[in-house]
This record gives sequence, structure tokens and C-alpha cells, in this order.
Amino acid sequence: MQPQGRQAVTVMGATGSIGTSTLDVISRHPERYRVHALTAHRSREALFEQCRLYTPDIAVLATEADAAWLRQRLADAGLATQVRAGTQALIDVARDDEATIVMAAIVGAAGLLPTLAAVEAGKRVLLANKEALVMSGALFMEAVTRSGATLLPIDSEHNAIYQCLPIEHRDGLVRHGVSQLLLTASGGPFRGWSAEQIARVTPEQACAHPNWAMGRKISVDSATLMNKGLELIEACWLFDASPEQIQVVVHPQSVIHSMVAYHDGSVIAQMGNPDMRTPIAYGLAWPERIDAGVKPLDLFAVARLDFDVPDEDTFPCLRLAREAMKAGGTAPAILNAANEVAVEAFLEGRLSFTGIGEVVARVLDRQTVASADTLEGILEANRQARHLAQQLLDVKT
Repeated sequence: MQPQGRQAVTVMGATGSIGTSTLDVISRHPERYRVHALTAHRSREALFEQCRLYTPDIAVLATEADAAWLRQRLADAGLATQVRAGTQALIDVARDDEATIVMAAIVGAAGLLPTLAAVEAGKRVLLANKEALVMSGALFMEAVTRSGATLLPIDSEHNAIYQCLPIEHRDGLVRHGVSQLLLTASGGPFRGWSAEQIARVTPEQACAHPNWAMGRKISVDSATLMNKGLELIEACWLFDASPEQIQVVVHPQSVIHSMVAYHDGSVIAQMGNPDMRTPIAYGLAWPERIDAGVKPLDLFAVARLDFDVPDEDTFPCLRLAREAMKAGGTAPAILNAANEVAVEAFLEGRLSFTGIGEVVARVLDRQTVASADTLEGILEANRQARHLAQQLLDVKT
């Protein structure tokens, strides 16, 4: 049964890989969905093309200069889209009453405040920004409960686990017969490489993921296994799990997106081609299923499924993330902030690939972990960690 009328959708992070895939799925179902708002950081040309194709009511960019440029281009094209700028504009559009669905796909800590605003407004939030939960998991999940928002994970692994769990699972996995969550990882482009090879990795190599088309920052995180570490933290909050209840499994084919093991010996897996339009379509239409434009999985072409244990000696970021989750408080926010600064430095050629984990470890070692019971405290920990990471980089260079 289809919903009455078309649902209005806001896509935050519209020009990134998740945003463009979301718009692709929406375009396949014009009778169900329309675009209310699109946001981007600085990709004004790409956002203009999206405004031309999807005619949103509102578009948001980071700076007023880019917003002024977009306003003029839209006016010249005869389009009536309103253009706004800045963080407050992002927050306002996230909570706008007009949209019922918000795709939260802004990369990094910048997505925290607008994603939280969408949750507090009681939206259906399609969560593709893992940092919002990594930084403020307890506060974020409390806001979901308080507002009555529907939170649907879009990361392929978390979406897979969500599909394999009972609908009600927030009051402890054990009472629902769940023994373990099996979080799959491709292993990235450097699986099996020696420490000597890893030390010479270039940004171009790190951004060439073997299975998924992703942005540069997320591609580097996947290569260091930090992305899997952040996903482990996110899974703890999403599914009311402890780090001990989550096993990361290296699965190079990226066909099994994750699994749930039950006490009776059953292991339920969600499988499919590695295409983000599958979890996006699931989130948009839940609890229904709609066409996502994804090719059916051909098991004969896949032929084999391999599994391995992650190498946390060569890729220490996964271990650092698990330790941060166990430490609690602001430790995950510190981890995330230090990683964002280190990855940016690596992409700019100012830090080696192995230096990413080194910087994160040193920041975690030096910065005092505080309680994470206020948003202000979390944001201050984020600021301090970024400052400390930059100081460490300045010493290195």
C-alpha cells in the first residue's frame, strides 16, 4: 500500500555519492516522492545541476558567496528555488515541517547538528552520517526516543543488521535471542599488504576502493579500517549492543553486507550487490519495498564467499575505535576529530598513510576523556582534539 500523496524529502549532502544515489532512487518513483530541499558544502556547480533537474523548494550552501552565485544562476534559468547559506540554514532546513523524510548524508562532524535537528523534529531520518552517533551516541538516541523520530540506518552494514533483527531490539539483544552482530568489511584496497608496502601508500591508491564508489574521506577511512571502527561504535548505539557483542569479519566480495547470529545457532545474512541504492530504497519506503534500480545478485557469477579476521596490527584504527567505545564519554568524539584532521593531512600530502593511526593514537593518549552528557561538552572535546591533532601535524612537518 502506497502512502497518501507524495512525501517531501530533504537530502543533506546531496552532491556526494549517497546524495546522488538517493536522488536516483527518488527519480524512479515520482508518484511517491518529491524533493523539498538539497544541501551541499561547496559543490555549487553540482548543486545547480541538481536544482535544475529536481526543482527543490530550497537549496543550501556553506558560504554566502556560493549561495549568491547559485541564486544568480537559478534566476537566470528561471527557477524559483530559494537559496540559503550557513550552518543555521542547514539546521532550519533539517527541521522544516514541509519534509517528512530527511537523508542525513553530510560527511563528518559537520553533519552532527543538522542531523540532530532532524531527529528532534521527529522526522524519518535516513542516517548515512555515522559521525553523529559516534560523537554523541547517548544524546542522539535519547533524542530519537523523546521525539518519536524514525531512525533508519543507511550504511550498508547497519542497514543489513537492521533487516536481520526483530523490529523491537532496543532493550537488549540477548532477550531477543541474539548472540552476536557480525559486521562485514571488504578489507579495503590494501588487504594482505605488508607493513613496508602500507608505508608507501599514496592518496590516489587509498581512494581506489575495490568494491564501492565513495567520497575521498570515506575511501581513506575504509583503507585504514577506521570506517569499520566508526561503524562498530555506531552499531553499539543503534542496536543497544556492547563492543564485545560485535565481531568484524573481513569479506572481500562485499556481497554479504552483515549478519546476525542467534542463540539457536541460526545466522541470518542480508545479501546483495554492493550498491547503496538498496539500503536507500529500503529507508525511503520502509516497511515497504520498492525498485532501487539495482541489478539482481547473481550467485553463480560471485561463485565464492571468503571470510577472514581483520589485521589490527597493520590496521590499528579498528582497535583504536573499539577502545574508544569501551572508554566511553567523549573518547569516540576525540577519535573522530583526530581522524578527520589526519585524513585531510594525508589527502593533502602532509602525512603518511600510517601516520593517520599514529596521530589518532597520540591524541587519544594525550586528551582527557570527559563525560558526554551535553552537546556543548561534546563539541568542545571535538574542538580540542582537532587543535591537538593539528599541533602534532605541525611538529611532524
